[in-house]
Amino acid sequence: MKLYINRASPFARKGRIVAREAGITDRIDEVETTVSPVAANEALARDNPLIKVPALIADSGEALYDSRVICEYLDTLHGGRRLFPSVGPQRFAALRRQALTDGILDALVLCRYELAVRPEGLRWADWVAGQRRKIFGGVDALEAEAASWADEFNIGQIGAACVCGYLDFRFADWNWRPGRPQLAAWFERTARRPSVSETAPPA
Repeated sequence: MKLYINRASPFARKGRIVAREAGITDRIDEVETTVSPVAANEALARDNPLIKVPALIADSGEALYDSRVICEYLDTLHGGRRLFPSVGPQRFAALRRQALTDGILDALVLCRYELAVRPEGLRWADWVAGQRRKIFGGVDALEAEAASWADEFNIGQIGAACVCGYLDFRFADWNWRPGRPQLAAWFERTARRPSVSETAPPA
């Protein structure tokens, strides 16, 4: 299989963590790929018309995207503990957390583009403020749940690790930890987990 990634992308990181948790990295060729909202990557566009990472080319040749589809597909390729619970309340709790963390990551990536890619004179401060409200509202929701996670690590916690990691990577000056001791302590432990530490974005 071929997995288009960018090591800075939190969405690609989700897939990379799942692959490591599933023990199937030897079956996947990670292809570092440059993406930009203003310059199309034509090679990637042939496999993913949305021109986003991650995108997975399965052994069958079928292209899969986005991260939610890729992660759940990878979770079908191993015989261990499922990262997507199969039935019942646990499944929907995990899917809800995935939706929450994906929404936070969407807002974070939009802020990154606004603040780092858009010309300074065209940046919209009120728009960034609106995205920040979504981000920190979501992070507060994770804080309210983090103490109950114990050793649970499924797609919901994978998303939370990607959120915390991306905040540290791109928005360290936003200083998300004060007032969120449970989430901060959880991430300090989780950042040492091999699948998480091995996929940390570049320094």
